[in-house]
Amino acid sequence: MNRIRKGDQVVVITGKNKGQRGEVVRISGDKVVVSNVNLVKRHTKPNPQANQPGGIVEREAAIHISNVMLFNSATKKGDRVGIKVLEDGRKQRVFRSSNEAVDA
Repeated sequence: MNRIRKGDQVVVITGKNKGQRGEVVRISGDKVVVSNVNLVKRHTKPNPQANQPGGIVEREAAIHISNVMLFNSATKKGDRVGIKVLEDGRKQRVFRSSNEAVDA
């Protein structure tokens, strides 16, 4: 079970974007793409088949998953996440500081 999933609100804890918050757009392996965080400019060629113009495009780049923390809306801070196994065998993500379930 992944501790961070698509759609989660996360806080960047290190790097040039430290302190910024955003929603996880995509996860691939150990990298995450967070909306409006880690914006880079890419020089792209036009692709007429995809109806895509060329030029300088600004888009989000991936961040390593260890550099983000799940945002806890109760404490308004980033929080570590643990996995708790329920009595019926299901797994549930919980915040380590308060042992409360993560709202999905």
